[in-house]
Amino acid sequence: MAPDTRFFRYLALISHTGLIVWISLWQFTFTKAHTYSPLFIALFYILPLLLPYWGVLKGKPYTHAWANFVVLFYLIHGCTVAYAVPDERWYAVVEIILCTGMFVGCSAFARKRGRELGLGLKKLKEEMQEEKARFEQTKQ
Repeated sequence: MAPDTRFFRYLALISHTGLIVWISLWQFTFTKAHTYSPLFIALFYILPLLLPYWGVLKGKPYTHAWANFVVLFYLIHGCTVAYAVPDERWYAVVEIILCTGMFVGCSAFARKRGRELGLGLKKLKEEMQEEKARFEQTKQ
């Protein structure tokens, strides 16, 4: 694995782990008034982050790619809280920073590691030529 690929892997892993810890601390420790039950908070705020975690730990490029869809929910949450809840604005800023780190790390790692492993998508021109050759072989 190339050094820059390894950097983005660790950026994604550290940001992902930090986001899980931060959301847990924020929702269960820092927030005084809970409007939701602890079970709901665990299922809604923490479980989605745990779904891609095993694949991120293993360094799978495909999991890093789809983990970005999960982290976008937390980015939206952080932006909304930063705008709408002045008392929790700095908690939201930390969430936004961790989300940004995870998004950049996951995106770059998935792209770079996918290229290293040869998992890139073929160009349409190459795909069309291969399909044409297969069609002409079956036609004869």
